[in-house]
Amino acid sequence: MDSFRRNGLTFDVLDGGPSDGEPVVLLHGFPQDATAWKRVTPALHQHGLRTLAPDQRGYSPGARPSGRSAYRLRETTADVLALLDAAGLTSAHIVGHDWGAAVGWALAAWHPDRVRTLSALSVPHPGAMAKAMVSSDQALRSYYMALFQLPVLPERLLLADDGAVLRRFLRSDDLPGDVVDHYVARMQEPGALSGALGWYRALPFAARDRIGRVRVPTLHLWSSGDVALNRAGAEATASFVDAPYRLEILDGVPHWIPELAPDRVAELVTAHVRTA
Repeated sequence: MDSFRRNGLTFDVLDGGPSDGEPVVLLHGFPQDATAWKRVTPALHQHGLRTLAPDQRGYSPGARPSGRSAYRLRETTADVLALLDAAGLTSAHIVGHDWGAAVGWALAAWHPDRVRTLSALSVPHPGAMAKAMVSSDQALRSYYMALFQLPVLPERLLLADDGAVLRRFLRSDDLPGDVVDHYVARMQEPGALSGALGWYRALPFAARDRIGRVRVPTLHLWSSGDVALNRAGAEATASFVDAPYRLEILDGVPHWIPELAPDRVAELVTAHVRTA
């Protein structure tokens, strides 16, 4: 499949690997798209896994609704359920990075019957994140989330001078130049950056969309080179998972784990899928 629809929105999908393989849904974060996983998927396919990587809402050209409520977790998780339904899958292994990990935590907590395993990259369980906000320097690290709540200004700032600020932000973490160019070009598409920022602007709905305990086998990957997310949240996550749980720390790797540590991601996800 190359796309699916939900509520009048069309989502692009990269579908690869053996059609009868164990299904693995790959969810990207900000400001990425499905290609964030292109260095990971070849190894997953070699191990007999089928991968489904959607461009999530705000990123797919046919799925850029306006209004922050359109980006609350209840909507973004429902998109993944619609993907599973369109693919004829009752359940799948969920792998998410950044905002994709947040969707993964919500899916595992709210719809455990649809999640065979969860692999969360970078972002801890939201309950652990909340703890880290008041017990460590995590709130300081998350300053940009408050900035992104402002209307219009973040778009103008990030895309000024042909996306110079966004480009500099991405390059500061050693992302390859071609990857940076691709992400910046995607964010320059009409409505794309506002859609991507909609995920942050929907944060006020988080109190209503509370994510409870997770009861599916969970792998959490955190990288010590991540300037946005600290160790406190990663280490607190275990107390929110009532199932087999493993924390794997990637030393020195920046935030962009799928792009910068693809072989290790593929190795860990494959082992997690097989042992669940």
